[in-house]
Amino acid sequence: MRPLFSEHRAFWTREHRRSLYVGLLLLFISLFIEVVAGRYSARRALDASFVNDLILDNLAAVNLDFIIVEGAIVFWVAVSVLLFSRPRYLLFGLKAIALFIITRSFFISLTHIGIYPDQIEFGVTDIGYRFYGLFTFQGNFFFSGHTGLPFLLSLVFWDNMPWRKFFLAVAIVFGVSVLLAHVHYSIDVFAAPFITYGIFKVTQKLFPSDYALRTV
Repeated sequence: MRPLFSEHRAFWTREHRRSLYVGLLLLFISLFIEVVAGRYSARRALDASFVNDLILDNLAAVNLDFIIVEGAIVFWVAVSVLLFSRPRYLLFGLKAIALFIITRSFFISLTHIGIYPDQIEFGVTDIGYRFYGLFTFQGNFFFSGHTGLPFLLSLVFWDNMPWRKFFLAVAIVFGVSVLLAHVHYSIDVFAAPFITYGIFKVTQKLFPSDYALRTV
């Protein structure tokens, strides 16, 4: 944390530090809620029936474990480095991500649909999957975090064209991958950008000063 403050010393006023601590607290709370909701939803999904899906029913399952698991881990490590190296985006980004996780946790707790029959099974003995499995559970369908979170970051970095395009591209790659692997129903993927945009606008209203810092 010290290099973060020393490199951007002029930025880290008392107000901005307080905002950072609030964002980190919200993120930790959201991750706790996600684990509780995710485990509950996963248990319920085991007893639920799957439903037919127009796209999945006509799409052969493809093993894209390396994108969905390892790709996601690499992506989030890179995003963490990116955000903490750009504090003007960090303050708003932390809160937006936390609200995204809390909202998705609420959604996955409501409706329980069974796992699609030919869903690709990830390598449960892999180290990458063990880390990935700390926060991601089978049966956590609606809505797709793989699609929604990169899209959320594209909105956070909207004024930065290269990063906007990068995050939009990642959202598309992840969205297509989870459909091809049959680990999400199609509605989970296609609904994600619309719900995510709503979360972004709510965060913008709740934390206007943090949002304004992005363009200073």
